[in-house]
Amino acid sequence: MMFCLLVAESALILDQFLFSHDAAKELKEAISKKNLELVYLYDLNPVDEIWKESRPKPPNNPIRVHDMKYAGLDVASKLSSLRAELVGTGASAIVISMLDEVAWLLNLRGSDVPHSPVMYAYLIVEVDGAKLFVDNSKVTKEVMDHLKNASVELRPYDSILSEIRRLAAQGAQLWLDTSSVNAAIVETYKSALDKYRSNLGSKGKIKNKRYDESNGLSEGPSGVYMRSPISLAKALKNPAELEGMQNCHLRDAAALAQFWCWLEEEIHNNVELTEVDVADKLLEFRAKKEGFLDTSFDTISGSGANGAIIHYRAEIGSCSVVDPNKLFLLDSGAQYIDGTTDITRTVHFGEPTAREKECFTRVLKGHIALDQAVFPENTPGFVLDAFARSSLWKIGLDYRHGTGHGVGAALNVHEGPQSISYRYGNTTPLQKGMIVSNEPGYYEDHAFGIRIENLLHVQEINTPNRYGGIEYLGFEKLTFFPIQVSPLVEGSARQWLWNNTRVIHKQ
Repeated sequence: MMFCLLVAESALILDQFLFSHDAAKELKEAISKKNLELVYLYDLNPVDEIWKESRPKPPNNPIRVHDMKYAGLDVASKLSSLRAELVGTGASAIVISMLDEVAWLLNLRGSDVPHSPVMYAYLIVEVDGAKLFVDNSKVTKEVMDHLKNASVELRPYDSILSEIRRLAAQGAQLWLDTSSVNAAIVETYKSALDKYRSNLGSKGKIKNKRYDESNGLSEGPSGVYMRSPISLAKALKNPAELEGMQNCHLRDAAALAQFWCWLEEEIHNNVELTEVDVADKLLEFRAKKEGFLDTSFDTISGSGANGAIIHYRAEIGSCSVVDPNKLFLLDSGAQYIDGTTDITRTVHFGEPTAREKECFTRVLKGHIALDQAVFPENTPGFVLDAFARSSLWKIGLDYRHGTGHGVGAALNVHEGPQSISYRYGNTTPLQKGMIVSNEPGYYEDHAFGIRIENLLHVQEINTPNRYGGIEYLGFEKLTFFPIQVSPLVEGSARQWLWNNTRVIHKQ
């Protein structure tokens, strides 16, 4: 929960634990233009005081070990690579607060956050050790042994700031990704460093050789403020992770095939179904598949005009009945023990209008253009975004969201650093092993919405030429479920569908 309070019309109070350092800094700069001051809470949040004993208890479901056959790389190897990065930047330790980065690095999974198999935790990795800050009640014996084998110590979740102060008092050069690490940690570290530097001798001699002389510092540590290296390492899926993603997509496709057969039969039998009914039934089919854990996000089930609301959420009592004479958009996904899925299909149970057919066909043409793209290595995702929009642009249409996001392997359905978007600020190149979504769309307000989404993984393409002596890359589909052809205008897009339909094995 975010907490800002206007005080005496001249200041905002901010809970530092609820904002990244960069977000707090941006807010501070914005309100200063209105002659307002940003004041950090250092002790208790007044909301917590009001809640007292009625405050909901934090989740305490057990953490589980993510098996090596799905992870593909052991914790020791991951920590070794990270420590090499630490040495290269002159940092003595890194503070990790992104929950999916902690889970990936330690081959652990949890269930503290709906739809994401992560647990609330912090992790500090030093050159010669590591500490996991987590609620000990969640740690099973198996997890304890797993961490011990990787030389990872356990610490209470709420002791993170005291550890930051301790490290700063020893002159530790901490690596902090200020885009994700909360303001409380960064400000605590900076304040403790100020005290450390003020205690240096008159000649500025560093007192702690373990951290400072090894880093070649003469005036004390100041911190390393860079993007976390784990984000990219996690995005480059290894063979075991890719195999898990392929396997779970097969099972997911089987569930989808069963679901869509059921839905089409119900609609043709004139059974009245709400958007919530449909989402619940899809969950039933998925839940029967081996390894199913949860949905990967709240299902977007939108009939007619509701499909034009990009992040629509159907709710009991206010949702619509699925109209067989209108386009129906279903964006859904699942978390399996071996992977994560995300798929969108737009269908029509009757005869689409000429307008709906044209828009659907142009969205699919864009989807195909990106699916078939071949590009040189070091190409950032924004370069490919126009491939998916070009067909819509030709008749003056577009959509107001990115074309593709990264997807974790049995982790968050949205992950970075890669993306495919018109926002050209993200210059991260697409690389072999990355997974991205391909989801162009078109949304006609108060009428209908269209989105077609598959997941792809980036792979090397064997081109007949290699201009510049570099690799050329392309995509391999992870999604196995076919796309409906009835909303299509006759032509090349329809033929592509027939040529590229994936076989769904019996699951």
